[in-house]
Amino acid sequence: MKAAWYEKKGAAREVLRVGERPDPQPAAGEVRVRIRMSAVNPSDTKSRGGLRVKEMPFSVVVPHQDGAGEIDAVGQGVDPARIGERVWVYEANLGRPFGTAAQYCCVPAHKAVRLPDGVGFDVGACMGIPVMTAHRCVFADGPIAGKTVLVQGGAGAVGYYAVQVAKLGGAARVIATVSRDEQADRAREAGADAIVNRKTENVVEAVRRICGADTPLDRVVEVAFGANLADDMALLKPSGVIATYASDAVPEPAVPFWPMLAKDLTVRFVLVYAMPQAAHDEAAGWISETLAEGRLKHQFYRTFTLDEIAAAHEATESMANVGKVLVAID
Repeated sequence: MKAAWYEKKGAAREVLRVGERPDPQPAAGEVRVRIRMSAVNPSDTKSRGGLRVKEMPFSVVVPHQDGAGEIDAVGQGVDPARIGERVWVYEANLGRPFGTAAQYCCVPAHKAVRLPDGVGFDVGACMGIPVMTAHRCVFADGPIAGKTVLVQGGAGAVGYYAVQVAKLGGAARVIATVSRDEQADRAREAGADAIVNRKTENVVEAVRRICGADTPLDRVVEVAFGANLADDMALLKPSGVIATYASDAVPEPAVPFWPMLAKDLTVRFVLVYAMPQAAHDEAAGWISETLAEGRLKHQFYRTFTLDEIAAAHEATESMANVGKVLVAID
């Protein structure tokens, strides 16, 4: 099969190779998916670059957690009727050497979720990390019907879906922060009721002006926990929740214990790879239903070929582009 892989960590153009590798075979309880579209997530590029873990987990790594295609073989214990089923794949690379940046990928059967008829492989490849993370951030601490939600980074890979998940979940008001006009357009497209440009506006003042209250927020979905913690604390109602999935700018933030205690605030740390299986199943069910109903919108930056995978990684790492970076396997 044709695949991309690396044998050491480093810059994309220095370590990524494209060529032929043996076809994988599904073990018991697994399916093999003929991958048509693979998605590049920030965690894929960080893993390849050695941002937090310098050591190689395996001697050879085929990258990418998310993808979509058709099941073409099944292992022992899996219903053969699944052969031919169109699916989206999540966490293909978790604890395993071979992800979706290849013509074939084997995963546990439950990680290949049926893709509703009429939904493209490009959409399917986006469902894993971004939408599951968004779903967990919005719903992990209970229903949000009638609540006011702030999505920090409302045009990002997770934030764009978090805005939609919150609106579909019945939130009374969803506010999104952005840093430029193009992002504002995307957050508005996702359904945000109000937009705050964090580069040109004071976020606390702007949100209070929008909501007309000193502490207007019930929930915050947070992409930059350390950098935005002071603003989130100022805006949250007592017993409010910060659901955070990243803190790159301030990787080891100090927690102001007493002010947070005084408001009885909850901080929910969300890492899709560590979520319990029940949370994965709940998210997958919600995604399948919502996709079938055609209720989700999607944003794409560009689709690269497999031979262009280094450029695809660089496009993801640049943080300058709005929309998902995809790799077409064929």
